[in-house]
Amino acid sequence: MSLTDDQVAGELKKMTAFIKQEAQEKAREIQIKADEEFAIEKSKLVRSECASIDSQYERKFKQAELAQQIARSNVTNKTRLKILSARQELLNDIFEETRNKLKDVGKDGDKYTKVMEGLILEGTYALMEDTVEIRAKKEDHDVVKKAIEAASSSYEQESGRKVKIELDEEDPLPSERYLKKKRQKQSPQPILRNSHISQFRFIVYFLH
Repeated sequence: MSLTDDQVAGELKKMTAFIKQEAQEKAREIQIKADEEFAIEKSKLVRSECASIDSQYERKFKQAELAQQIARSNVTNKTRLKILSARQELLNDIFEETRNKLKDVGKDGDKYTKVMEGLILEGTYALMEDTVEIRAKKEDHDVVKKAIEAASSSYEQESGRKVKIELDEEDPLPSERYLKKKRQKQSPQPILRNSHISQFRFIVYFLH
């Protein structure tokens, strides 16, 4: 039985509608898949960029932190140098003032002897030896002998130890004098050299 023209047209219309519907569904599937793939690629790209930003931030943060530490260190060092400079200036002023005052000490015999006694006693305590040798200027020998006698007595009374303090009259000091502990080949005992300024510097050094 042959189809009429209307029937043929109806069948064609149905087939066209079916094909169109299949095409639309296929297009939707392709669109959905494309959207999913786009979303995945977008997510990957976002994660990658976020990681890059985090890495750059961490690097710049560390650089800033290091720069801050260097700046703090520089400020601390500059402050420390200023403090040390100010302290040294103060000590220099004190030394100069003390030097000027000590120039007059030798003019008073009793006071000079007392000063010598204190220096010898303190030096003896610093050395803590059984035998100590004193070197002094030749013109100070008489004063030093008196000071040695008094210092020895004070040392024995205060420490409970005996000490032999000797004056080296054969090798007097020149005009520039100083105090230090020194061992020489020809002398087995420590040598105590008297000096006002150096003794004062010695005291300040240990007070630091």
